Amino acid sequence: MRGGGRPWAGPPRRLGWNEPVLLVAGGCLIGLTPQFRTLALPSPVVLLLFLPPLLYWESLTTSLREIRTNLRGIVLLSTGLVLATAAAVAGVGHALGLSWPLAFALGAVVAPTDAIAVQAVARLLPRRIRTVLRTESLINDGTALALYAVVVGVAVHGQAVTWPGTAARFLLAYAGGAAIGAACAAVVVALRRRLRDRVLESALAVLTPFATYLPAQTLGVSGVVAVVTCGLIGSQAGPKVISAGARVQITGFWEVSTFILNSALFVMVGIQTPAIVSGISSVSLGHAVVTALLVAGVVIAVRLLWLYSVPYLLRAIDRRPVQRTLRSGARERFPLAWSGVRGAVSLAAALGVPATTAAGRPLAGHGLLVFTAVAVILLTLVVQGTTMPAVIRWAGLRGDLDETTEERRAHRQIVTAALEALPDHADRLDTPPETTDAIRSELRQYAAEDPGPPDAGPGVRSGLELRHTLIGVKRSALIRLRDQRTIDDIVLRRLQSVLDNEEIRIELALRAFSDRPPPPPGGAADPSGRAPGA
Repeated sequence: MRGGGRPWAGPPRRLGWNEPVLLVAGGCLIGLTPQFRTLALPSPVVLLLFLPPLLYWESLTTSLREIRTNLRGIVLLSTGLVLATAAAVAGVGHALGLSWPLAFALGAVVAPTDAIAVQAVARLLPRRIRTVLRTESLINDGTALALYAVVVGVAVHGQAVTWPGTAARFLLAYAGGAAIGAACAAVVVALRRRLRDRVLESALAVLTPFATYLPAQTLGVSGVVAVVTCGLIGSQAGPKVISAGARVQITGFWEVSTFILNSALFVMVGIQTPAIVSGISSVSLGHAVVTALLVAGVVIAVRLLWLYSVPYLLRAIDRRPVQRTLRSGARERFPLAWSGVRGAVSLAAALGVPATTAAGRPLAGHGLLVFTAVAVILLTLVVQGTTMPAVIRWAGLRGDLDETTEERRAHRQIVTAALEALPDHADRLDTPPETTDAIRSELRQYAAEDPGPPDAGPGVRSGLELRHTLIGVKRSALIRLRDQRTIDDIVLRRLQSVLDNEEIRIELALRAFSDRPPPPPGGAADPSGRAPGA
């Protein structure tokens, strides 16, 4: 799959462990060396440098059609499950000695799944489950961080909590974040319509997530929701306003940079671990380990309980036929229930809890909270992340046949659109009949998914121009299929990549043809219809 699923290629075949676990282990070794024991990045810096670009790329490469189809389940997972997990963890934390505000802070820290960590297991899942899992992990950070802000304010500043005020804060965080994300997306789309320079287009792509996240955070609303909203809108508008060359360049940049950022985050988790373990002073190490094991067990159990209870309750209430088509059996649901991996966002949130109160007194239980958060991250990575391939095999999940069918159908339809538009564009470009007939034959071969060697006959330049024009026709037909929900964004991006590469090759050929000196009088044209080197 192109896009968001590429950075993690799966577990190494010889070791049978996935990359995040290995990166964390390597980070722990680095953290044990004296030179790196004090290495730490402030939590706001971690969130600013890593979270916006990773969430933005994830939202750009997910399927909006699948999100619409599974919206109810995604919303329940990203809000209801987060709050339920936070409450359950708070109960355990309070029973083991934490104050209620700090216990709820711990719950908010470990409640959300992590979009970065989930990446390692999501690529093995069918499209629908993969989309639900990825979108849940994009949105639930907003819920958790909104709750986190409330309870940390209580623990550190002694702020009063009221249900109406808390509910209003949640709504403001989501609505404000979505509004800022939509506004930023509108500005970015307007700029892209005017940009023609690939360097500027790439620079805009890099700046967009940060330019969306910072205003939202400054105004006190959810930067996470803002970035995700901007990315989802951009995923719909991007194919219409970004040139092929810029898109290939931007995609390559994001694939490399997100791989590096993913790796750096897990290494950072490992580097912080030895210092966090040695920094426990308020309780014994044994008590801390028991707390961490119990909290990790609660986190896993609540997700399992939620996914094996709430869907059945909804089935009893909602008997619509359209909802029946979305149902899955208990066995097929288990991989989704087992995918609750936590990651570096939880670490950043834990490290962001101040060690002292506003009055300057030490915050009791701070070290236990940070240790527990790190232990939950490590345990879910090891227990759930490494066993995910076996769970998927046990559940009998296979590749998404619908996705393959959609891709083949879209392939045929965009070629059909090109064949229908061929005569008009050939007349407009004054293409020789032999070249037009050769391109028609070539398109028919592509429609049969058996492309043969092109033979465009005489008229090299007009043949190239006609091919270039027909790529625009194909791309418009492809976008129309996506907008009609005949195919989803994943299929669009896969076929769009093929068209982009073809367009770039033709543009290079046209450029080389234009730079060539004119042929000598009586010289014969290249019968292939392509410029040399195309």
